Amino acid sequence: MPVAAQDFNASPNYETVQLRGGFPDDPYIVYLSSGGGVDASNLGGGCRGYIANAPDVRLNFEPGSLPLIISAASGADTTLVINAPDGRWYCDDDSGEGLNPSVLFSNPQYGRYEIWVGTYGNAQLYDAELHISELYSQ
Repeated sequence: MPVAAQDFNASPNYETVQLRGGFPDDPYIVYLSSGGGVDASNLGGGCRGYIANAPDVRLNFEPGSLPLIISAASGADTTLVINAPDGRWYCDDDSGEGLNPSVLFSNPQYGRYEIWVGTYGNAQLYDAELHISELYSQ
């Protein structure tokens, strides 16, 4: 699968997060702007929306016994693009509440998750929240 312009080794635009299974502040929320100038459909695999070149958030995760749920919330139609520790791309548009994206890792892997929050349909930036949880989706 082509990687378009995504540089998952670039420094994240907003935050690097270190979490381990059972983290107390669930959901962990990162406030950011969704979107960017890169068309995520170039990644294939059903990816949609416009994202930045560098990841928005880097999550270093040590799983416990619960799933990992990565979701976003915004007044705009947002998308998620995630490069997981296995090197695969996971994408979603509307699996959360309303037009919110959500990706569920039933058996999350140990390691680094690169996360992009995109905007569906145009390259504009919108206020958004990225939620990292073992219990809840947005």
